[in-house]
Amino acid sequence: MIQSGITSAAAAQVRDDEAVLVLKCRQGDENSLRELVDRHRVRLIRTAANILRDAVEAEDVAQESFLKAFRELHRLRDNRAFSSFLYRICVRLCVDRLRLKKPEISPLEASIKVAPTSIETKVLVERLLQKLPIELRTTLVLREIEQLSYEEVAKAMNVPVGTVRSRLHTARERFRAFWIAANE
Repeated sequence: MIQSGITSAAAAQVRDDEAVLVLKCRQGDENSLRELVDRHRVRLIRTAANILRDAVEAEDVAQESFLKAFRELHRLRDNRAFSSFLYRICVRLCVDRLRLKKPEISPLEASIKVAPTSIETKVLVERLLQKLPIELRTTLVLREIEQLSYEEVAKAMNVPVGTVRSRLHTARERFRAFWIAANE
């Protein structure tokens, strides 16, 4: 994943460097494997934590994502696409875990108001995000919290960009309605 502010030439160099690491990794070079893990570990854990809302489970998913990516490296057609390949695996594993969980649906108490502290606001946001269906929550988290582009979200979720836009619109509308209801 390329951060904003990097020139296109620098971004291409990053992709090319990563392609070399992937090629070496395919040949069994453990140092290249470690380098790829080091490059993506923190952001992969953060992405999983934002989707799953559980830091411990996020660590597990990140580790599982790396294992699956390296096991299935032979399926990757373009070595420069490793980053997208890895994040797509991570998002799928997160969504699978969320689907396996039994939903904990509890109505928001009428007494919950937006708190003056940021911690209480974060808790409320967490509760409201949990009320969204998995696909909407994942789309919202990847776009708004992880700051991925529409194209990156589409690749990670393996859906067309139009579906991302539609899900994002619906997710924002539902979240807004939950927020208003919680603050009345």
